[in-house]
Amino acid sequence: MKRLTLHLLLCMILISAVVPGSMAATVVPVPAAATAPASSEPDPNAVNAAMKEFKSLSRSERRARLKDAKKVFKQYKADKRAGKDAETDQVLLAILAILLPPLAVYLKEGEINSKFWISLILTLIFWIPGVIYALLVVFDAI
Repeated sequence: MKRLTLHLLLCMILISAVVPGSMAATVVPVPAAATAPASSEPDPNAVNAAMKEFKSLSRSERRARLKDAKKVFKQYKADKRAGKDAETDQVLLAILAILLPPLAVYLKEGEINSKFWISLILTLIFWIPGVIYALLVVFDAI
């Protein structure tokens, strides 16, 4: 999952770097009935064109673009760790913290770490402390 996210992010960066000005100049309105459902994946033709363009770059330009992509990805990960992730639904995590406390902690943290193990042990020993701890983690009180 993380690898797929990384590849999609890199492709989107490459596409935006390859065609930044021409996309803004050729905006054509599309009727509402003809629009396709929104997809999280980029158009395969655009990805192939971006990859061809990337492969045609010189070695130093490739390194510079990869360096920029890595910076963007590090910033994305830092924002996600800091809780700036717009996809995190606090209500769902709170409900999960009541029903399955270790799962809510895992989803909030994004990895199996010490907070997950503490939540699991508290939940197995006695349910209420596990729920309280999970709620504290979900709402960033700990």
